[in-house]
Amino acid sequence: MTDGNKIIEMEVLRYRPEQDQEPFYQSYEVPFLDDWSVLQGLQYIKDDLDGTLSFRWSCRMAICGSCGMMINGVPGLGCRSFLRNYYPGKLRVAALEHFPIERDLVVVVDDFMNKLAQIKPYLIPKQVRALDQGEYLQTPRQLEQYRQFSTCINCMLCYAACPQYGMNTDFTGPGILALMHRYNADSRDDGRAQRMELGHADAGVWGCTAVGYCSEVCPKDVDPAHAINQNKMGSAIDYFLRFVKPRGASQ
Repeated sequence: MTDGNKIIEMEVLRYRPEQDQEPFYQSYEVPFLDDWSVLQGLQYIKDDLDGTLSFRWSCRMAICGSCGMMINGVPGLGCRSFLRNYYPGKLRVAALEHFPIERDLVVVVDDFMNKLAQIKPYLIPKQVRALDQGEYLQTPRQLEQYRQFSTCINCMLCYAACPQYGMNTDFTGPGILALMHRYNADSRDDGRAQRMELGHADAGVWGCTAVGYCSEVCPKDVDPAHAINQNKMGSAIDYFLRFVKPRGASQ
Protein backbone atom coordinates (compact mmCIF):
# COMPACT_ATOMS: atom_id res chain seq x y z
CA MET A 1 0.00 0.00 0.00
CA THR A 2 1.19 3.52 -0.76
CA ASP A 3 1.01 6.56 1.50
CA GLY A 4 -0.97 8.45 -1.14
CA ASN A 5 -4.71 9.05 -0.88
CA LYS A 6 -5.37 8.86 -4.61
CA ILE A 7 -6.89 5.73 -6.12
CA ILE A 8 -7.26 5.13 -9.83
CA GLU A 9 -9.32 2.45 -11.53
CA MET A 10 -7.19 0.46 -13.97
CA GLU A 11 -8.96 -1.75 -16.49
CA VAL A 12 -6.42 -4.28 -17.74
CA LEU A 13 -6.85 -6.60 -20.69
CA ARG A 14 -6.68 -10.23 -19.58
CA TYR A 15 -6.23 -13.32 -21.72
CA ARG A 16 -5.08 -16.70 -20.46
CA PRO A 17 -5.32 -19.09 -23.42
CA GLU A 18 -5.66 -22.16 -21.23
CA GLN A 19 -8.94 -20.90 -19.76
CA ASP A 20 -10.24 -17.83 -21.63
CA GLN A 21 -12.16 -17.99 -24.90
CA GLU A 22 -11.58 -14.31 -25.68
CA PRO A 23 -9.65 -11.39 -24.11
CA PHE A 24 -11.61 -9.39 -21.55
CA TYR A 25 -11.03 -6.42 -19.24
CA GLN A 26 -10.58 -6.79 -15.51
CA SER A 27 -10.84 -3.79 -13.20
CA TYR A 28 -8.49 -3.03 -10.28
CA GLU A 29 -8.42 -0.21 -7.73
CA VAL A 30 -4.82 1.03 -7.51
CA PRO A 31 -3.57 3.53 -4.89
CA PHE A 32 -0.73 5.63 -6.26
CA LEU A 33 1.70 8.48 -5.73
CA ASP A 34 2.16 11.29 -8.23
CA ASP A 35 5.45 9.90 -9.50
CA TRP A 36 4.04 6.44 -10.24
CA SER A 37 4.15 5.25 -13.83
CA VAL A 38 1.57 3.02 -15.49
CA LEU A 39 4.14 0.24 -15.23
CA GLN A 40 4.33 0.74 -11.46
CA GLY A 41 0.55 0.51 -11.33
CA LEU A 42 0.71 -2.84 -13.11
CA GLN A 43 3.47 -3.99 -10.77
CA TYR A 44 1.28 -3.05 -7.79
CA ILE A 45 -1.54 -5.16 -9.25
CA LYS A 46 0.78 -8.14 -9.75
CA ASP A 47 2.48 -7.86 -6.36
CA ASP A 48 -0.52 -7.00 -4.18
CA LEU A 49 -3.77 -7.78 -5.97
CA ASP A 50 -3.41 -10.45 -8.67
CA GLY A 51 -0.23 -12.43 -9.18
CA THR A 52 -1.57 -14.03 -12.37
CA LEU A 53 -1.21 -10.82 -14.41
CA SER A 54 1.45 -11.05 -17.14
CA PHE A 55 3.29 -8.17 -18.86
CA ARG A 56 6.80 -7.46 -20.12
CA TRP A 57 9.21 -4.99 -18.56
CA SER A 58 12.91 -4.68 -17.84
CA CYS A 59 14.76 -1.37 -17.46
CA ARG A 60 11.96 1.00 -16.29
CA MET A 61 13.87 3.85 -17.99
CA ALA A 62 12.51 3.92 -21.58
CA ILE A 63 15.61 2.17 -22.91
CA CYS A 64 14.75 -1.53 -23.28
CA GLY A 65 11.43 -1.07 -25.12
CA SER A 66 9.86 -4.05 -23.33
CA CYS A 67 6.83 -2.39 -21.75
CA GLY A 68 5.07 -1.21 -24.90
CA MET A 69 1.27 -1.36 -24.51
CA MET A 70 -1.93 0.42 -25.45
CA ILE A 71 -2.69 3.08 -22.83
CA ASN A 72 -6.19 4.48 -23.24
CA GLY A 73 -6.00 3.41 -26.86
CA VAL A 74 -2.64 5.06 -27.60
CA PRO A 75 0.61 3.09 -28.05
CA GLY A 76 3.00 4.01 -25.24
CA LEU A 77 5.68 2.79 -22.87
CA GLY A 78 4.31 1.87 -19.47
CA CYS A 79 7.39 3.24 -17.73
CA ARG A 80 7.10 6.60 -19.50
CA SER A 81 3.38 7.17 -18.89
CA PHE A 82 2.20 8.41 -15.49
CA LEU A 83 -0.96 7.54 -13.61
CA ARG A 84 -1.43 11.18 -12.51
CA ASN A 85 -2.10 12.16 -16.12
CA TYR A 86 -5.17 9.90 -16.28
CA TYR A 87 -6.59 10.59 -12.81
CA PRO A 88 -9.43 10.97 -11.80
CA GLY A 89 -10.74 9.08 -14.81
CA LYS A 90 -10.29 5.36 -15.28
CA LEU A 91 -7.30 4.02 -17.18
CA ARG A 92 -7.55 1.22 -19.74
CA VAL A 93 -4.41 -0.80 -20.52
CA ALA A 94 -4.26 -3.37 -23.32
CA ALA A 95 -1.76 -5.37 -25.33
CA LEU A 96 -0.17 -3.71 -28.37
CA GLU A 97 -2.54 -3.66 -31.32
CA HIS A 98 -1.82 -5.58 -34.54
CA PHE A 99 0.04 -8.38 -32.74
CA PRO A 100 -1.36 -11.75 -31.59
CA ILE A 101 -1.81 -11.88 -27.82
CA GLU A 102 0.23 -14.56 -26.10
CA ARG A 103 -1.01 -13.83 -22.58
CA ASP A 104 -2.60 -10.72 -21.01
CA LEU A 105 -0.39 -7.79 -22.13
CA VAL A 106 2.28 -10.03 -23.68
CA VAL A 107 2.21 -10.18 -27.49
CA VAL A 108 3.82 -12.57 -29.97
CA VAL A 109 6.76 -10.79 -31.62
CA ASP A 110 7.90 -13.53 -34.03
CA ASP A 111 6.85 -11.58 -37.13
CA PHE A 112 8.81 -8.52 -36.01
CA MET A 113 11.93 -10.52 -35.19
CA ASN A 114 11.86 -12.42 -38.49
CA LYS A 115 11.56 -9.19 -40.46
CA LEU A 116 14.32 -7.61 -38.40
CA ALA A 117 16.72 -10.35 -39.51
CA GLN A 118 15.76 -9.82 -43.16
CA ILE A 119 17.15 -6.28 -43.33
CA LYS A 120 20.59 -7.40 -42.08
CA PRO A 121 20.73 -5.06 -39.04
CA TYR A 122 24.50 -4.85 -38.87
CA LEU A 123 27.33 -3.19 -40.75
CA ILE A 124 28.44 -4.87 -43.95
CA PRO A 125 31.82 -3.17 -44.47
CA LYS A 126 33.14 -2.11 -47.83
CA GLN A 127 36.51 -3.56 -46.91
CA VAL A 128 36.99 -6.01 -44.06
CA ARG A 129 39.64 -4.80 -41.64
CA ALA A 130 41.69 -6.90 -39.25
CA LEU A 131 41.58 -5.90 -35.59
CA ASP A 132 45.13 -4.62 -35.70
CA GLN A 133 44.12 -2.20 -38.48
CA GLY A 134 41.96 -0.25 -36.06
CA GLU A 135 38.37 0.96 -36.16
CA TYR A 136 36.34 2.12 -39.15
CA LEU A 137 36.57 5.92 -39.02
CA GLN A 138 33.96 8.45 -40.02
CA THR A 139 33.48 12.19 -39.63
CA PRO A 140 30.95 13.85 -37.29
CA ARG A 141 28.97 14.88 -40.38
CA GLN A 142 28.83 11.27 -41.57
CA LEU A 143 27.63 10.24 -38.10
CA GLU A 144 24.80 12.76 -38.23
CA GLN A 145 23.48 11.14 -41.41
CA TYR A 146 22.15 8.18 -39.42
CA ARG A 147 22.39 9.05 -35.71
CA GLN A 148 18.69 9.85 -35.32
CA PHE A 149 17.66 6.50 -36.77
CA SER A 150 20.05 4.53 -34.57
CA THR A 151 18.17 5.36 -31.35
CA CYS A 152 15.34 2.86 -32.02
CA ILE A 153 14.69 0.58 -29.02
CA ASN A 154 12.49 -1.93 -30.88
CA CYS A 155 9.51 -1.14 -28.67
CA MET A 156 7.14 -1.76 -31.62
CA LEU A 157 4.86 1.16 -30.71
CA CYS A 158 5.09 2.29 -34.33
CA TYR A 159 3.70 -1.08 -35.44
CA ALA A 160 0.71 -0.71 -33.13
CA ALA A 161 0.18 2.77 -34.59
CA CYS A 162 0.58 1.76 -38.25
CA PRO A 163 -2.77 1.20 -40.00
CA GLN A 164 -1.04 -0.38 -42.99
CA TYR A 165 0.62 -3.06 -40.82
CA GLY A 166 -2.73 -3.60 -39.12
CA MET A 167 -4.37 -4.35 -42.47
CA ASN A 168 -1.47 -6.25 -44.03
CA THR A 169 1.17 -7.87 -41.86
CA ASP A 170 3.23 -8.63 -44.97
CA PHE A 171 4.27 -4.96 -44.79
CA THR A 172 7.78 -4.79 -43.33
CA GLY A 173 6.71 -1.97 -41.05
CA PRO A 174 8.00 1.43 -39.92
CA GLY A 175 10.54 0.53 -37.23
CA ILE A 176 12.43 -2.01 -39.29
CA LEU A 177 12.41 0.17 -42.39
CA ALA A 178 13.83 3.02 -40.28
CA LEU A 179 16.55 0.68 -39.05
CA MET A 180 17.26 -0.34 -42.63
CA HIS A 181 17.83 3.32 -43.44
CA ARG A 182 20.11 3.63 -40.41
CA TYR A 183 22.55 1.16 -41.95
CA ASN A 184 22.06 2.31 -45.54
CA ALA A 185 23.00 5.85 -44.50
CA ASP A 186 26.12 4.75 -42.61
CA SER A 187 29.32 5.68 -44.46
CA ARG A 188 31.02 2.52 -43.18
CA ASP A 189 28.43 0.20 -44.70
CA ASP A 190 28.25 -1.36 -48.16
CA GLY A 191 25.10 -3.49 -47.80
CA ARG A 192 22.52 -1.10 -49.25
CA ALA A 193 22.01 -3.08 -52.46
CA GLN A 194 21.25 -6.24 -50.48
CA ARG A 195 18.80 -4.49 -48.16
CA MET A 196 17.01 -2.60 -50.91
CA GLU A 197 15.93 -5.83 -52.52
CA LEU A 198 13.39 -5.81 -49.71
CA GLY A 199 13.04 -2.02 -49.71
CA HIS A 200 11.97 -1.92 -53.38
CA ALA A 201 9.37 -4.67 -52.90
CA ASP A 202 5.64 -4.10 -52.35
CA ALA A 203 6.13 -5.06 -48.69
CA GLY A 204 8.97 -2.55 -48.40
CA VAL A 205 8.95 1.24 -48.43
CA TRP A 206 6.21 1.48 -51.08
CA GLY A 207 3.83 -0.34 -48.76
CA CYS A 208 3.78 2.75 -46.54
CA THR A 209 0.74 5.00 -47.02
CA ALA A 210 2.38 8.01 -45.31
CA VAL A 211 -0.03 8.35 -42.38
CA GLY A 212 2.85 9.38 -40.09
CA TYR A 213 1.30 8.20 -36.80
CA CYS A 214 4.36 5.97 -36.30
CA SER A 215 6.53 9.04 -35.78
CA GLU A 216 4.03 10.62 -33.38
CA VAL A 217 4.12 7.70 -30.94
CA CYS A 218 7.89 7.00 -31.15
CA PRO A 219 9.35 7.54 -27.65
CA LYS A 220 12.88 8.16 -28.96
CA ASP A 221 12.09 10.61 -31.79
CA VAL A 222 13.44 8.24 -34.44
CA ASP A 223 10.85 9.55 -36.95
CA PRO A 224 10.39 6.33 -38.98
CA ALA A 225 8.08 8.14 -41.41
CA HIS A 226 10.97 10.42 -42.40
CA ALA A 227 13.30 7.43 -42.81
CA ILE A 228 10.77 5.69 -45.06
CA ASN A 229 10.36 8.82 -47.19
CA GLN A 230 14.12 9.00 -47.66
CA ASN A 231 14.15 5.34 -48.68
CA LYS A 232 11.31 5.99 -51.13
CA MET A 233 13.38 8.71 -52.73
CA GLY A 234 16.37 6.38 -52.92
CA SER A 235 14.23 3.62 -54.39
CA ALA A 236 12.84 5.96 -57.05
CA ILE A 237 16.34 7.13 -57.98
CA ASP A 238 17.47 3.50 -58.26
CA TYR A 239 14.57 2.82 -60.61
CA PHE A 240 15.26 5.72 -62.98
CA LEU A 241 19.00 5.14 -62.99
CA ARG A 242 18.33 1.84 -64.75
CA PHE A 243 17.36 3.84 -67.83
CA VAL A 244 20.38 6.10 -67.79
CA LYS A 245 23.20 4.92 -70.05
CA PRO A 246 26.41 4.57 -68.04
CA ARG A 247 29.00 7.22 -68.80
CA GLY A 248 31.44 6.00 -71.43
CA ALA A 249 29.08 3.37 -72.81
CA SER A 250 29.14 2.81 -76.57
CA GLN A 251 26.52 4.52 -78.74
